[in-house]
Amino acid sequence: MLFTMATSSRSAVLFAEARTLIPGGVNSPVRAFRGVGGEPFFVDRAEGPYIWDVDGKRYVDFVGTWGPAILGHAPQVVREAIGTAASRGVSFGIPNPLEVEMARTIVEWVPSIQKVRMVSSGTEATMSSIRLARGFTGRDKIVKFEGCYHGHVDSLLVKAGSGALTHGSPDSAGVPAALAALTLTLPFNDPDALRAVFSANADSIAAVIVEPVPANAGLYLPKPGFLELLRELCTAHGALLIFDEVMTGFRLAKGGYQELCGIVPDLTALGKVIGGGLPVGAFGGRREIMDYLSPDGPVYQAGTLSGNPLALSAGLAQLREMERINGWKVLEETGAAFEAGVRRALKHSGRDYNFRRIGSMFCLYFTGAEVHDLASAQHSDKATFARFFHGCRERGVYFAPSQFEAGFLSVAHSEVDLGEVESVTAQVLGSL
Repeated sequence: MLFTMATSSRSAVLFAEARTLIPGGVNSPVRAFRGVGGEPFFVDRAEGPYIWDVDGKRYVDFVGTWGPAILGHAPQVVREAIGTAASRGVSFGIPNPLEVEMARTIVEWVPSIQKVRMVSSGTEATMSSIRLARGFTGRDKIVKFEGCYHGHVDSLLVKAGSGALTHGSPDSAGVPAALAALTLTLPFNDPDALRAVFSANADSIAAVIVEPVPANAGLYLPKPGFLELLRELCTAHGALLIFDEVMTGFRLAKGGYQELCGIVPDLTALGKVIGGGLPVGAFGGRREIMDYLSPDGPVYQAGTLSGNPLALSAGLAQLREMERINGWKVLEETGAAFEAGVRRALKHSGRDYNFRRIGSMFCLYFTGAEVHDLASAQHSDKATFARFFHGCRERGVYFAPSQFEAGFLSVAHSEVDLGEVESVTAQVLGSL
C-alpha cells in the first residue's frame, strides 16, 4: 500500500523543497519513512512527551529523538543549563571545567570506566574505540554481530542494523572490500558461532563490539550466559570487549546495562542521554588502554567540538535530574504500565505479536515467533507494521517509522498518555 500526505500540508511543501536540496530530503536515512511508505512530517516544536508538526498536529512521541529525551522534550533544567552555558560562550576549543565534571560523573557511575574521552557523536565513539583497540592489541580483525548498528563507521557497516537494515542495504557502497574483510560477523545469541570464530582467529582478533541489548533491529535480549561467554573468550584470547551503550547507557540504569548484567567490558561507547539532546559522544575504559590515546600514546584521535560546553551542560543537567528523582525507578514503573497496556491491546485485538521491553526501551514485532537475533526479527510482517504505524500516526501517536527500531519512554509520559496509546493501539490493531 502506498501512503501519501495531503499535498496542501506544510510538511509536504517542505519535503518537496528538501528533496531538491538534501539527498533523499533528509539528513539521516530513517527519517525518510522508506520503511513504512509515505512522506515524513516536519516538527515545529516539542515539549514533555509531545511533538507538534508544522501543520499544528500533536503527537504522543515514543521516539524521543531516538533516545536522548529521557526526561521528555525540552525539560526546564536542561533549557536553563544551556542558557547559562551559552551566556559564557558556545564553543572554546580549549579545556573547560564541564569536561572534567562530565568525566568525573561517567567514571563514578559506569563500573568499567577509569578514563574517558568526549567526542561529538556515538559514531565517533565507536570508531575511536575500534581504532584504540587495534592500536592497543596490535591486531586488525574486529568481530561484530548481525543487526547491531554502531554508527556509519566503515569497519562496522557490515550486516548492520538501524537505517541500513530498514532500507534493505545492510552493507554500504564506498566501504573497501579489504577493510570489510577485517570485520567478522556473527549471529547474536549463538555461542557455537562465537566459539568457532575465536578458534579460527585465535591471535588476530583485536576486539569484539556488541550492543549488549541489541536495539537497532528492533529490540531483543541476550540469552543467559551469552555475554558471560563473550567476556570469557575475549579474556582468554587477549581481545578487547567493547560495549556499545550509546542507547542503553544511563537509560537502563545509572551505570548502563553493564551495571545490571555485572559484566565488565574493556571499553564502552556512550552518547545520546549524556548530551541532553545536543550532539555528543564519549568512550572510555581501563586506564592502561585509554592511555594509548594521543597525546600520551600512539593512537591519534581529535575533535574541534569535543567537550562542547553546551552539550556537556545539557547532559550534566539531565543526569543530575535523573539522579535527583531516581528516574530509573520511574522509567521502570512507566515501562511496566506501558507494557501492560500494549498487552491488553494485543489481547483485545486477538493478535499474538511479539512485544519486547527492557526498562524504558521496547519493540512490537509483527510476528508471533520468538525473536532473539536478526534472522528471527526479519520474520516480522513489515507491510502490516507499516499500516499500524500510519494508523497510529493519524490518531496522534508517533512510533519509530521502521519495524527495526526500538521505541523509548520518558519520565514525562503520564498515565493519561499511556491510556491514550493503549486505546489507539487497540483501535489500530483491531482494524488491520
